[in-house]
Amino acid sequence: MGDPVVKARLFDALAQVGKALGSGKRLELLDLLAQGERSVEDLARAAGLGLTTCSAHLQKLRQAGLLTTRRDGTKIYYRLAGPDVAALYALLRDVAGTRFTPAAAARDTYLGDDDTEAVGREELQRRLAAGDVVAVDVRPAEEYAAGHIPGAVSIPLDQLPDRLAELPDDVAVVAYCRGAYCVLAHDAVRLLTVRGRRAARLTDGMLEWRLADLPVAA
Repeated sequence: MGDPVVKARLFDALAQVGKALGSGKRLELLDLLAQGERSVEDLARAAGLGLTTCSAHLQKLRQAGLLTTRRDGTKIYYRLAGPDVAALYALLRDVAGTRFTPAAAARDTYLGDDDTEAVGREELQRRLAAGDVVAVDVRPAEEYAAGHIPGAVSIPLDQLPDRLAELPDDVAVVAYCRGAYCVLAHDAVRLLTVRGRRAARLTDGMLEWRLADLPVAA
């Protein structure tokens, strides 16, 4: 029989990781960091947080072993401690979306109507190799620079209406963004369709692409 005191200590330690994940804003920060390393200032801006609040959330995640840091001058940069942290976040997200009705309802409301065509990762790779689609990364430019699907072009969603002429007319467009719960690709396909372009979105996004160990360009 194991020592019950030591056993309790073990499960309490596991619970500390669970507590670190017990905040919507901290999960949003993990979602952002799954795209690549970011400074505290960039994360605060992207998550709509004050700098002090953002730093406190990041410290909680770091204390739980989920993040690492580096300093460059006066700036501190955060990154996920490893791909297992990205996998943990993705699993939590997917379990919640499947098992917890409020999470599924919030996801569906956020992403909007299921009115966009989607293609899987294997199909996208095949069509890129055949040259009959162009992949468009609609995430912010700094996320594209941190890693993107090979051959994809960067046109952030807020620039897409003014840069449609950069896309070839003779092939379809496949837009992608951060992951399965990212609305940017949905909105890009809606915009492209209204403008008369053949368009679809990747079924998930860069998070799942990385977790599948597919090629990443930078």
